[in-house]
Amino acid sequence: MASDGKSLSEYQSMWNINMQDLAIKEKLSKMKLLDSLLAKTESLLDYEEALKKKLITDLLSN
Repeated sequence: MASDGKSLSEYQSMWNINMQDLAIKEKLSKMKLLDSLLAKTESLLDYEEALKKKLITDLLSN
């Protein structure tokens, strides 16, 4: 029975690490996309400008 508790604890720990890893990867992806929008020298299209604002809001709220 004690080994079941340990296995569950290990599983939960691995799950938490995976969830943190996914959150970091998602944030990095957003940052890369924002970086590419900021690096554009020409004017942004309306949807690109909206995306840029959304990404900035999302990244600053975390």
